[in-house]
Amino acid sequence: MTVHPVTIWGEPVLHRRAAEVTEFDGALRTLIADMHETNDAAHGVGLAAPQIGVGLRVFVYKFSNDDGVPPRGVVVNPRLTLSKISGAAPDPEEDEEGCLSFPGEGFPLRRADWARVEGFDGDGNPLEFVATGWFARVMQHEYDHLDGKLYVDRLADRYARKAKRAVRKHGWGVPGLTWMPGVDPDPFGHGDGDHDRHEHVHDVP
Repeated sequence: MTVHPVTIWGEPVLHRRAAEVTEFDGALRTLIADMHETNDAAHGVGLAAPQIGVGLRVFVYKFSNDDGVPPRGVVVNPRLTLSKISGAAPDPEEDEEGCLSFPGEGFPLRRADWARVEGFDGDGNPLEFVATGWFARVMQHEYDHLDGKLYVDRLADRYARKAKRAVRKHGWGVPGLTWMPGVDPDPFGHGDGDHDRHEHVHDVP
């Protein structure tokens, strides 16, 4: 298994729709293993293939949940059915998200409280489950990556402006930028075994 660099906002693969997986083979299983390894090294709770530069519809997750779903898994070619998303303003504390591909930043965003997830495991077996609460947020966040969206693309205007300022401040928005989990400083300040609220939505560290 290999830890891969994580792509940063501005890398083209992050901003286009990923392709469907058509072969459930050894190459896919290696990709999934590497994604788990990278996600662990990054102290993330989810990682989509475009975040390591691979434009395929695959994401992994690591999240203890109350929905009876294994706390570690993969979804290939996922489909999501969502409950209605509240039109209320997001809570700056309760609804803050972050992303390994927008490292070190966090902004509030409303998400659906409930998501039905359908797709396949790494061997091509169909899977289906319902995610609620923070687990549903993780599923939506990772699924968005497969459609070329980051959570900052969904922010309300005031937070979208802050995100744009962060892009300028960090010099993002150009191809070729990455950070290396386990080598570079953790952008969200997680140490080994250090799990705080933000990890629940930072890829959602």
